[in-house]
Amino acid sequence: MVNQEQNFSSKFLLLAVSCLLVVCIKGEMEDEEWTMVQKSGNQFVVNGQPFYVNGFNTYWLMVFAADQSTRGKVTETFQQASAVGLSVCRTWAFNDGQWRALQKTPAVYDEDVFKALDFVVSEAKKYKIRLILSLVNNWEAYGGKSQYVKWGKAAGLNLTSDDDFFSHPTLKSYYKAHVKAVLNRVNTFTNITYKDDPTIFGWELMNEPRCESDPSGDKLQAWIEEMAVYVKSIDPKHLVEIGLEGFYGLSTPNRAHINPNSYAQQVGTDFIRNHQVLGVDFASVHIYPDSWISQSISDAHVEFTKSWMQSHIDDAENYLNMPVIFAEFGVSAKDPGYNSTYRDTLIATVYKTILNSTKKGGAGGGSLLWQVFPEGTDYMDDGYAIVLSKSLSTSNIVSLHSKKLNTFNSFCSWKCHWGCRKKHVLLDDFQSRDEL
Repeated sequence: MVNQEQNFSSKFLLLAVSCLLVVCIKGEMEDEEWTMVQKSGNQFVVNGQPFYVNGFNTYWLMVFAADQSTRGKVTETFQQASAVGLSVCRTWAFNDGQWRALQKTPAVYDEDVFKALDFVVSEAKKYKIRLILSLVNNWEAYGGKSQYVKWGKAAGLNLTSDDDFFSHPTLKSYYKAHVKAVLNRVNTFTNITYKDDPTIFGWELMNEPRCESDPSGDKLQAWIEEMAVYVKSIDPKHLVEIGLEGFYGLSTPNRAHINPNSYAQQVGTDFIRNHQVLGVDFASVHIYPDSWISQSISDAHVEFTKSWMQSHIDDAENYLNMPVIFAEFGVSAKDPGYNSTYRDTLIATVYKTILNSTKKGGAGGGSLLWQVFPEGTDYMDDGYAIVLSKSLSTSNIVSLHSKKLNTFNSFCSWKCHWGCRKKHVLLDDFQSRDEL
């Protein structure tokens, strides 16, 4: 009987404190001005207070918004993501020369598709979701660097590789023109210029850049140096990231063993070197052991995920002094041995690693699921889609992690420093309970 009473008292205390947190967080959200996300050391900050991210990817939002018959799926995506506390979405601000192209030819845009992107940005703001907008693809989907090369060849340029995208002056001028067009775009729904809109969390130079023709990494490094500064010259207010997968390159041979395979060191990217560039504000890492190590899933994938994440968090703290976002992670339902329990385990592993950094005020700035879909979009599924309304266990894990991060963010917004004894006692008490 005593144990039951103690248990009831503990749960009641937890409920009371949780209710207090919800009231305070809700009050702050209502009162808080919608301002830019910024960086302070190895943390993201909003209104001067730490901002840890639980987010997601849905890359096709602009394309769906361009058709009235599918536009509602954009709203559904944000509604469902917001309901489980997801606060940041990463999506494409490009579609080059393809079906429903945003950029039909260099610097020539389809206004209807641009208005669709305007809708995505305005709708995200309604649901208090910030956007990381990627500006070009390394891969052929949605055009990418290969489309820029095709445009260059059509203009009579002597190009021999898709990697000429990174070095040819004309192709670089095409990319800069696109950057300029997007950043200076005035949203037709909100009348806010993109470069002034706090709804945008930050700009991503490229989705998963690789330059395999130059394993030294020099060609890609020079492109990053040029483009990061160029973006900042137009928009000094927003954060900038590269879009890297996180592979260690030739400048850090002592890190090669951390890569998922030997090939990773030969794709022209270099995690630490690339992120030391002027104008780059935070680091990005992707996590795909089922693609990089073996398609058949196993416990080894979970162990790799832990060590991969911890290594990059340590580097962000010790070498880069910037936050790191694990901007894509997931597991494909098409993998041999897949089941939803394993997916939940992988997601929980990512979240736990983030929280271990968060509770120390560390550089683990957050993570973004690949990828969240609403119902009725199965035909877009690459195997990694998570339909929250159909995946209760996964949805609960996501929601719980959001609450934990909001708890940390709200403690800080009570003007309580990381060394505050009361806060740590309360957090330790929370973390000792299964409910959290």
